[in-house]
Amino acid sequence: MGFVKIGSSSAEVADGSEIRETCESLGILIACQEGVCGTCEVRVVKGKENLTPPTEAEKVMGIDLKGGKRLSCQCRLKHGTVELTQDSL
Repeated sequence: MGFVKIGSSSAEVADGSEIRETCESLGILIACQEGVCGTCEVRVVKGKENLTPPTEAEKVMGIDLKGGKRLSCQCRLKHGTVELTQDSL
């Protein structure tokens, strides 16, 4: 088990699980769930290595992967803790 942390809130996530529902429960807007709209874009503050590699959808969207951005609807937690932030929060 690991944790997703956004601001001062966090929630437990099973290893290998999608983080989409957890992020949504912590205040991240999830619209399309397919990786095509970009509303769930977050910046990984800590724990980038604890997420699965970027998906093809994330690469096609052209988000700043090198700058630590990801689409939360596309990520799975490998293990450990990941801390995220979103500009609109």
